Amino acid sequence: MMEWLFLLLPIAAASGWLVAQRSGTHKRVDNSCHGADPVFFRGLNYLLNEQPDKAIDVFLKLAEVDGETVETHLALGALFQRRGEVDRAIRIHQHLVARETLSSAQRGYALYELGRDYMLAGLFDRAESLFQELVEQGLQERRALRSLIEIYQAEKDWRRCLETADQLRWRSDRPMQTEIAHYHCELADECLRHARRDEARTHLLDAQAVDPNCIRATMIQAQMEMDGGDPASALMLYRHLARRGPDYLPAMLPQLLRCCERLGRKGVTKELGDLFQAHPSPPLMLELSQAIEREYGPKATLDFLNDYLSRHADLVGAKRLLELRLSRFPEQTAAGDAQLIEVLRHLVAAQPSYRCDQCGFEARALHWQCPSCKHWGSIKAVAPQPLVSPAGLPPSRTATVTH
Repeated sequence: MMEWLFLLLPIAAASGWLVAQRSGTHKRVDNSCHGADPVFFRGLNYLLNEQPDKAIDVFLKLAEVDGETVETHLALGALFQRRGEVDRAIRIHQHLVARETLSSAQRGYALYELGRDYMLAGLFDRAESLFQELVEQGLQERRALRSLIEIYQAEKDWRRCLETADQLRWRSDRPMQTEIAHYHCELADECLRHARRDEARTHLLDAQAVDPNCIRATMIQAQMEMDGGDPASALMLYRHLARRGPDYLPAMLPQLLRCCERLGRKGVTKELGDLFQAHPSPPLMLELSQAIEREYGPKATLDFLNDYLSRHADLVGAKRLLELRLSRFPEQTAAGDAQLIEVLRHLVAAQPSYRCDQCGFEARALHWQCPSCKHWGSIKAVAPQPLVSPAGLPPSRTATVTH
């Protein structure tokens, strides 16, 4: 009840004010109620009796749309839109669009808002038609093009995303290289699913031409080399990627290890160790600890994990250390360690592996487009937190200072 009062009282007040202005009411306050329009009070009565749809009808008829009232109607439509009351927002905006007294700019704004209403309602075809009409008429062009891109992304129509992004790039100062490169990558993935390797390679070249720093295009290229029977070229690309895009190293790690296995390389531990020294991460730590255990034994692995945890506050590393102690060094375990491992397993399972650096969205798997804020290439692997001593310095540095 109170929500509707706060929502509709502003439009009711505006409507009443307009009635007074148009009837030339300049009488004293004690005589004003005699000349008041009864329709206005009928609208208030609907409002107080929790009949918002009837109240909207009354206020829309009462406050005839013109240059003075259009902003009030747009504000009311925006309120309904934000509340998720899309059907009511559509009624408001349709009422506006139907009026011939609107200026060109006002009509463009009302059409744009109606298109957003249709988008929220899932009526993409209607929204698309309105946004295309706005672009053709040169009204709200940039906003309409961005909304069209949203529609085509939701429909995974990457070719139309490319076409629309190209139009937007020439009408806006906003750089579109990242988005365009990812659209080419999406098309390359689509081509690979249908065994069109040459076409996929063309899209990857286009992605890298638009955005030379596109990590995803190089990752797809490395995967193509691996699937095409050239693990040496794939490994070279993955090494290049590790230097250029260390935030994506956990995502490419399984394929990098496959390359090493296919090549029969014995220096996997050194390969992983070099990467770990430059870019430590929980997935890389796990793979490196397993490689150390295979090549040098459990004691070397225990030393590696103890050193890692002396510098990083990492649940994954703590779980791996306790599991190693329980399985290989039972004499070093304490009462309750088995229960502690179960707790750590639960915490690790709930811990995000990736985070969006734009909105903070967290996920267990890599998304090239953030599901929350829709930015492309903004989700990165979560780095382990450095373990800081009470003095504010890493333990190793504190020890050096102490000595």
